[in-house]
Amino acid sequence: MTNRLHLHFLPQTALALACACLALTAQAADKVKVGMLSTLSGPGAALGVDIRDGFNLALKHSGGKLGGLPAEVIVADDQMNPDAAKQTADRLIKRDKVDFMTGVVFSNIMLAVGQPIFASKTFYISANAGPSQYAGAQCNPYFFSASYQNDNLHEAVGKVVTDKGFKKAAILAPNYPAGKDALAGFKRYFKGEVVMEAYTPLNQLDYGAELSKMRASGADAVYIFLPGGLGINFIKQFVGAGLSKDMTLFGPGFSGDEDVIRAVGEPMLGMFNTSQWAHDLNNAANKRFVADFQKDYGRTPTLYAAQGYDAARLMDAAVRDTKGNLEDKDALRKAIKAARFESVRGAFKFNTNQFPIQDYHLRVITKDGQGRITNRILGKVFENHGDAYAAECKMPI
Repeated sequence: MTNRLHLHFLPQTALALACACLALTAQAADKVKVGMLSTLSGPGAALGVDIRDGFNLALKHSGGKLGGLPAEVIVADDQMNPDAAKQTADRLIKRDKVDFMTGVVFSNIMLAVGQPIFASKTFYISANAGPSQYAGAQCNPYFFSASYQNDNLHEAVGKVVTDKGFKKAAILAPNYPAGKDALAGFKRYFKGEVVMEAYTPLNQLDYGAELSKMRASGADAVYIFLPGGLGINFIKQFVGAGLSKDMTLFGPGFSGDEDVIRAVGEPMLGMFNTSQWAHDLNNAANKRFVADFQKDYGRTPTLYAAQGYDAARLMDAAVRDTKGNLEDKDALRKAIKAARFESVRGAFKFNTNQFPIQDYHLRVITKDGQGRITNRILGKVFENHGDAYAAECKMPI
């Protein structure tokens, strides 16, 4: 009763200010809801699991909160099926009313769910998929990549293969959007001759025909983009067929990461790969991430886990900087784009198309001081590298 009487006798201007303050307070959310739609079954399941686990570790580090607000993460399997993914994304947006979406591994899934997500004015923070369409002409204010643009890691390998003096390359990728982006990126920086180029079904696990073509091609370098179980099978078959004696194997970080190393073992030794992140990057955020991931999950994290972790940290910073006012989409977008968080990869900022500008490193698979097979950084391939499509993006700044 006292407060009501007190407001009744306030001067008109003061009363208006008081009401405005109450309205601002009411705009702050009481929690943050995240839709984690990822591949959690089938040949690509390990990738989605790593994204999920990296994201959850970031939440643990922030006390289960994003920007100081309690976080609710709704995890769903996209089944590597665009139609199933669209239905699930629709449920997360309309029924669960999530504030952010994240988690998609494969670009064909991302292209299927993107437009409905953007139409709902829900921000999508990509922890992996970075299709060229969303980097260029189809860029969207509601899409941010906390990973890379699909071509980037492959561009770095193309430069490495050229710099090492290889003249003839056989290249192989799955027949889906990221596979086509991958080989386009490699060819953009490789100055030699592509003597074999092949696209395989996304579920193919037997590469006998492709290996025969490689053997006959005269290639001195082989470049593959085969994520998850695809890469595991190929590398085993490549070494088993004896091709590693005459050809040097290269890949992006996905095809030479810790999940593949665990499954393949010794045949991975000597393989070169590129990544924007590595577990031996020397910065405080990364050291904490790697140590705690190993402690909590009993394995060395992959770049997928690192991207999941950074996606959560980016959300955390944006919610914090908007003081939990998730309804102000313009302010929230500006806060995401500012990227005021410590990335495990080190230097990180957004380009005009809301894809990262960042460094890319060359890694080699070797044995560490304890005899474990793992990646080691050899050097930097690109510094502050953007993507080839940003100029095509006409999105308002």
